Amino acid sequence: MLAILVIKTVILALGGGITFIAYKAHRRTGEPSLRALAAGFGIITFGALLAGIAHQLLGVELQIGVLINSLLVAIGLAIIMYSLYIQK
Repeated sequence: MLAILVIKTVILALGGGITFIAYKAHRRTGEPSLRALAAGFGIITFGALLAGIAHQLLGVELQIGVLINSLLVAIGLAIIMYSLYIQK
């Protein structure tokens, strides 16, 4: 269980950093693709956080936590793919 907590913390830190940098780049350039990129990474990061909280603090079964995480990762990846598609 400690390993899961450590990995989720690393995912939160890295995902949060990527989301922040992409959003900052969007603010600087005004590119909609960078806004979508930030949203995609933000959703993926939120999925990892939410799944960890659900399992560790709310007592949700591990399988449900994995399902929540997987669903949000899929949504986030779809948004990232869209962000790459809308580039000029």
